[in-house]
Amino acid sequence: MTTTAERRPALAGRTAKRRRPRTEALWGYAFIAPTGLGLTIFYLWPVLQTAYFSFTEWGAFGGHTWTGLDNYARLLGDPEVGQAMLNTLMYTVLGLAGIPLAIVFAALLNRPGLRGVSVYRTAFFLPVVTMPVAVAMLWRWLYNGDYGLVNQMLATVGVDGPNWIADPATAMYALVVVGIWSSVGYNLIIFLAGMQAIPKELYEAAAMDGAGRVRQFFRITLPMLSPTAFFISIVSVIGSLQLFDLVFVMTGSGQSARANPAYSRLQTVVQLFYERAFVTDDRGYAAAIVIALLVLIAALTIAQFRLQRRWVHYV
Repeated sequence: MTTTAERRPALAGRTAKRRRPRTEALWGYAFIAPTGLGLTIFYLWPVLQTAYFSFTEWGAFGGHTWTGLDNYARLLGDPEVGQAMLNTLMYTVLGLAGIPLAIVFAALLNRPGLRGVSVYRTAFFLPVVTMPVAVAMLWRWLYNGDYGLVNQMLATVGVDGPNWIADPATAMYALVVVGIWSSVGYNLIIFLAGMQAIPKELYEAAAMDGAGRVRQFFRITLPMLSPTAFFISIVSVIGSLQLFDLVFVMTGSGQSARANPAYSRLQTVVQLFYERAFVTDDRGYAAAIVIALLVLIAALTIAQFRLQRRWVHYV
């Protein structure tokens, strides 16, 4: 029979083992507490506060009253909101053309023996690190119908270019070009890193089987890049749906912006939110608009995660 004295070390060992996971868990919570606190204060709480404000109506001096679903009912019947949603979705869909463009550029830069790869990378990535306001001001000058460089270049070949941002037929496409130009460098760098991570043995085996470069690209490179393309598509869609700075700088706001004939074709949801919240002081309605945008982003992101099972190949 074991005595009490003999049982004490075993009991002490078991107690120590039980305390160790608790201690490790406490240390883990302590390390993530600053980040969790920051996320709660600066992200979660503003979302909850905005959701509450979407059910209220604000007065001229800052007070607000509970109005229930009135703002959402008004939102569903507002044609300006519908047009802004349509513009935002159109910009998002057209902007996805930058993904295959980035893949092509990455494939060109990934060729063995290519000189000056770092120079090309820097040139492509410069628009990404440039301030969006500076990018918008530069392209606003390029697109100017009177003295813009784009129209001057077209005039040399006898083409009379339009006022790209003020013409409803060309305004959205001109804006999409700026968005693709600004983001293609970021996508290119990520795709280039993904291509360099593909095992060389796959290409060597394909070459031994008689597959050329084009066939290797479609049979090996694209399938192996599908997880990277999925990540880029998620980031691109979320970023495009939140477009604001390019439109705001290139078109302005208030009455000066509405004087632009193409303003209704360029106004995005975030820009409409800005005008309702800070120009007309209709903060409750502005909160409802941005909550609707949040729901749209969540729905499209969930749909992308569901659809990725059909085309994303994980090794």
